[in-house]
Amino acid sequence: MTRRFFYIAAAAAVLGGSAFAPETAAAQSCVGTPGAGKVRLVVSATEIRNAHGEMVFTLYPDDSRRFLAKGGKLARVRTPAQAPVTVACFWVAPGSYAVATYHDENGDHDFNRTLFTIKEGFGFSNDAPTTLGLPSLSRVRFPVGNSGAAIRVRTRYSR
Repeated sequence: MTRRFFYIAAAAAVLGGSAFAPETAAAQSCVGTPGAGKVRLVVSATEIRNAHGEMVFTLYPDDSRRFLAKGGKLARVRTPAQAPVTVACFWVAPGSYAVATYHDENGDHDFNRTLFTIKEGFGFSNDAPTTLGLPSLSRVRFPVGNSGAAIRVRTRYSR
């Protein structure tokens, strides 16, 4: 993606602009295969504290057995982190989905945490709460209509 797109995305986030329309990501390469019945899903991870490492966007189907399960994802995007907003794009069929993100600041392809501390930023679609553990699919699920969708996922840091 171009730097210009990131600057536009960051400015819109800082100025409180509306959610990115799917057309805004036209210059961006989306994961998946465009074609009959597919629409663009644009996911903007916001409140990223620095441009170190990568942002990881994981897309899940509307299936509680697959949500956050090993091998349960539909697609994953790893892209260089851009502060304060990083954007990913997917080609999907209309339906319901869930998104989980994390800021892999050290680029080790692992969500670094200990028993008591989460060391890297993370987020879920619908800004689902995580105070008592991981959110359920019903709290994270969102619709993608026939014209596509654009969502924001707030990145949370514990330190």
